[in-house]
Formats: sequence, C-alpha cells, structure tokens
Amino acid sequence: MRLYLSLITTCIIDLLCQAGRLEEARNFINKMPCHPDVVGWATLLSSCRVHGDMEIGKWAADSLIELEPQNPTTYVLLSSLYAAKGKWNEVAQLRRGMRDQRVKKEPGYSWIKYKGKVHVFSADDQSSPLLGQIYVEFEKLNCKMIEEGYIPDMSYVLHDVEVSEKIKMLNQHSEKLAIAFGLIFVFFLLACAYGLLRT
Repeated sequence: MRLYLSLITTCIIDLLCQAGRLEEARNFINKMPCHPDVVGWATLLSSCRVHGDMEIGKWAADSLIELEPQNPTTYVLLSSLYAAKGKWNEVAQLRRGMRDQRVKKEPGYSWIKYKGKVHVFSADDQSSPLLGQIYVEFEKLNCKMIEEGYIPDMSYVLHDVEVSEKIKMLNQHSEKLAIAFGLIFVFFLLACAYGLLRT
C-alpha cells in the first residue's frame, strides 16, 4: 500500500512539474501525510532547473540531501540550477561541499556498437585511435547544424568560463563523439554499398 501511495504521489508531482506548476507541487507535498520519496523530490528539483525556480529547487535539494546525502545527482542538479542563474559562488561552494563529504559524480559515458565491438566515449575523450576522424566528422555535422539554425544551450555548462570555452565543452560531450564515430562508419558502409569505395 505504501509503495502504491508513493507511486501515485510521485506521478502527481511529475504532472504538476511538467505543467510548470511548481508552487502547486510544493503545496501538494506540504499537504501530504508523508513526504515524497527520492524520485518525487528529484522530479521536483529537476523541474525547478528547467523552470528556473531557485526557492523551490533549494527546498527540494535540501530534502533530497537529507534522504540521500551521498547521492551526487542532487548536487549536480542544484549546481546546474545555480549555474543557470549565474550564481558561481554557490556552485563553487556546492562543489567544495561535495569534495569535503567525498561525494563523487561518475562521468557520463556514451557507447555505440560497431561490428560486434562496443566503443565507449566520455566527455573530452582522447582515447580513440580514430580521434582525428571523429572530430573532423563532428565538425562537419556541427557546421550543418549551425547552418540549419542550431544554437547551443550554454546554460548546461556548469563552469564560469568564456562563451567560446563553453561551446568547446558542449562540443566534446560523449554523445556527440559517439554519434560522429557512428557517422564515420555509416558513410563508409554506404560508400561501399554503392561501390564508391573498395573494401
């Protein structure tokens, strides 16, 4: 019964948050006989990042830290919220707190399978023997995206650096490296299929 109640409350919080009704979500939580689980609080915090609500976001983060003080996701989401508002001192303080409490965020990885082998990438990955080709392919893709009107969202770069450095950080994300790697081989296979290259 408790699990069922937790699931329903998390769904209601999620629906309110997706609609941008964060104040209603807070009121709902305050009227509940028991507080949400980790998923409910994380949903609220994540939505606060999207909608830029610092007050409710801090409240959700404090509640999450109370439940799971070693969970790096809370610190990353709160740091993201602070960074989006340009509160770099708070970002630095939060990172120091993570270090002091030995809370470590695991790096994100993206992978792609080609010819039965899994190729794994992390942000700013320098390990692939095809690194030069990957960056050339990515640069072609990036130019095409910019021509089509793509504008990178700098608010997800959680560092107080120049715009050019933020763009560089976004361009070296693991997902983009994995996609560029995949495109190299898609184009290679297409060229082989149409007889443009000999294998």
